[in-house]
Amino acid sequence: MKERGRSRSEPVDGLLLLNKPAGLTSNQALQRVKRLLNAKKAGHTGSLDPAATGMLPLCFGEATKVCAYLLDADKTYRVTARLGIATDTGDADGVEVERADVPEMSKEQWSAALQKFLGESMQIPPMYSALKKNGIRLYEMARKGETIERDPRPMRIDEIDLLEIAGSRLVFRVSCSKGTYIRVLVEDLARANGTVAHTANLHREIVGDFQEDDMLDLSALEAAAEQGVATLRAHLLAPDVALGRLSAVSVTTADAQRFSSGQVISLAATDVAGLVRVYEMDHGFLGVGELSEDCQLAPRRVFLSGEKIS
Repeated sequence: MKERGRSRSEPVDGLLLLNKPAGLTSNQALQRVKRLLNAKKAGHTGSLDPAATGMLPLCFGEATKVCAYLLDADKTYRVTARLGIATDTGDADGVEVERADVPEMSKEQWSAALQKFLGESMQIPPMYSALKKNGIRLYEMARKGETIERDPRPMRIDEIDLLEIAGSRLVFRVSCSKGTYIRVLVEDLARANGTVAHTANLHREIVGDFQEDDMLDLSALEAAAEQGVATLRAHLLAPDVALGRLSAVSVTTADAQRFSSGQVISLAATDVAGLVRVYEMDHGFLGVGELSEDCQLAPRRVFLSGEKIS
């Protein structure tokens, strides 16, 4: 196919919501889609473990500027826990390190046990994580058999519902804040009920306002690319769709030019304050600004004015 044979990448702007398959790291998945799009610049938000599946927002070109906002978004997972067996990594890829009897509990009892984790709490990150200590990833230390003390980090669980319990298999859905380690949640749940466990399967369904139906499988993207790179790029979402929870403000053409050049501009009186989406009247998305209570709009992330998704 001619488009895919091009040697030089091109500016491509937009978002894709990939349903990441198991067996790929987040970066491997990103690079595969980047090559399909023949895109010059790309990034992803919210890494998924290689064994995990589900929503991985991929950002290209100007859309990489919204990565930080998606990292802060709440997320929803479908989790399958295997009770009675603990692994060194906390998931199915790890080595078994402990076994324990599984308590005889009803579905109602397990549901009640899950509800105890609702709300804000502190969680100790796992050694098998990408956090750094003195510039070294924790998982690199863990692979050498090293264990260091980790400071608890805040997390929040908004919803947690039991879906299925069958023998040692426990399936639940959880909506949580950024920075929540599901593997640790599974281990803590088991420990609180007199056993051990690991995460057998993890599928991310929702990131922010993006829903499961918005995702595209890698095979679907590859099929679209076979029809031509333009067909694939038609699936790109505009960068500002990732910012739907921010209020929107419009500015005049003259103010748009000042905003895009990094200048603070004054707006008419409004009851909106904080981070906002900024648009030029009757034109396009300009970027993210911060609006003070005295209606001064300061640029925080400026996008290419009038840039269209290629």
